[in-house]
Amino acid sequence: MTADQVGLDLSITELGAASERWAATTLAERADLLARTAASVAGEAERWVAAAARAKGLEPLSPLIGEEWLTGPYGVLTTLTALEQTLRTLASGRNPLAGRRLGRAPGGRLTVAVLPHNAYDGLLLHGFTAHAWLKPGLTTVRAGLGQLTPTVPGGVGLVLGAGNISSIAPLDVLYELVAHNRVSILKLNPTFDALLPVYQAALAPLIDAGLLRIVTGGAEVGGYLAHHPELSHVHITGSAATHRAIVFGGADSPRLDKPISSELGGVSPIIVLPGRWSARDLRYQAEHVATMRLHNGGSNCIAGQVLVLSADWPQKAAFLDAVAGALAAAPARSPWYPGSADRMRAARAAYPAAWSLARGRLIVAAGVGAASASPENMLTTEYFAPVLGVLELAGTGQAFLDSAVETVNRDFLGTLGANILGLPSTIRRLGPGFELAVARLRYGTIAINAWTGVGFLSAAAPWGAFPGHTLENVGSGIGVVHNALLLDDVERTVVRGPFRPFPRSLLHGEWALLPKPPWFVSSRSGTLTAHLLTEFAAHPSARKLPRILAAAFRA
Repeated sequence: MTADQVGLDLSITELGAASERWAATTLAERADLLARTAASVAGEAERWVAAAARAKGLEPLSPLIGEEWLTGPYGVLTTLTALEQTLRTLASGRNPLAGRRLGRAPGGRLTVAVLPHNAYDGLLLHGFTAHAWLKPGLTTVRAGLGQLTPTVPGGVGLVLGAGNISSIAPLDVLYELVAHNRVSILKLNPTFDALLPVYQAALAPLIDAGLLRIVTGGAEVGGYLAHHPELSHVHITGSAATHRAIVFGGADSPRLDKPISSELGGVSPIIVLPGRWSARDLRYQAEHVATMRLHNGGSNCIAGQVLVLSADWPQKAAFLDAVAGALAAAPARSPWYPGSADRMRAARAAYPAAWSLARGRLIVAAGVGAASASPENMLTTEYFAPVLGVLELAGTGQAFLDSAVETVNRDFLGTLGANILGLPSTIRRLGPGFELAVARLRYGTIAINAWTGVGFLSAAAPWGAFPGHTLENVGSGIGVVHNALLLDDVERTVVRGPFRPFPRSLLHGEWALLPKPPWFVSSRSGTLTAHLLTEFAAHPSARKLPRILAAAFRA
């Protein structure tokens, strides 16, 4: 046994004792711990963002630093606050769903409103909503998960952290602790090893309570921990290849002797409904598409990767021109995620007629209803790079939408997220046919006139693949995370947003007061707005709202 393994064993033993202490901790005490952790995260927010930016090669004054605020400390703070609220509600003997709007979706599904989560969400994200859809056939909604049986310990689990978004590993640790009563040993992805001191300081209350240990190392450390006899569970955010290596280890049958949950990404479609768009609509939605593709340099499991367009849409060429312009105009950044440049070269080889744009961006296009026969084809390769695919399908109206749904369900890799863009008038004309098409989409998060990233950053929204994957066919993963209301039996999250920003939204009959969102890569004030939102998440106050709104309106 190596010295490193001795240290890991000691950490696991300490965590095992803490698991029993956690089971004896009251719900109110747990809520207090989350509040202290939020204060600690807030105190480290500046250092956190700076460290994440350095890990990704961003200059200190880059206009893209706002991404690190929103997908770093902001996301963790909002989740800590939402989980604390859920725990305090349960501690008082009340239901976390009391007063929350319930509804119905096609197929008799029950739905729960998860965005806005509170009154501040309703103002700061005005016009955006999200609903969790439960699995078909349920007649009641259950909320609480592990906090309904808090004295039952969940043991010690391994969290294999993601290497692309700095909030993912802490959020996974929090969900393990609250949803499953499971304490964690977190192994960082090597791309984020430099964030170790920041994570240790930000999550100090959890570490000091013995509920978390953070380690670094390569695949050998992850493998040792995953198969450790004293660990009860593994959670991974990463690739399907890594998942297979852990579960099967090169064998034909599983070698892992414990349950595993996972979030593994995929190829996310952007289905565009044909309609009569104005020139401003074309430009705005082109920037929307560029954001879905280029956020974090394209290294996102939720990056919109393939535009699905109607070959019969008269404005198809104009929209593609606008998208190309938006991709080329977005702030420059060097490929930072390991392997990104290689995947770019593979995409060019698979699509010799690819449209090369300024600043290293690439559009790859297939013929009508066809993809490349190459192993690197855009429907089955998650590029994790600034490559946007275009797939054309025949038809308009309901026929096009039905064809698009059938195609992405059948041919696209994964089931994590899908996006639909369309004029509100087009969606109204489709009527029940549109809602039925949404119900047929087999994706864990579906965003309508929004990006699935809104679902990822909404603390109460469940996040994960569409249910039904297995160890042998793992797809985009097994289980959900985030889910601050601790909902059971979730099937998917459906996000809806405005087609146009304020004030054009009101001029066209959409009740939405948000201007261009701060997460858009074209937002001129994105960094300031994201910074102010993080400060607000740390210490909410109505007095802070005017400055946030003023910054947002300068986007």
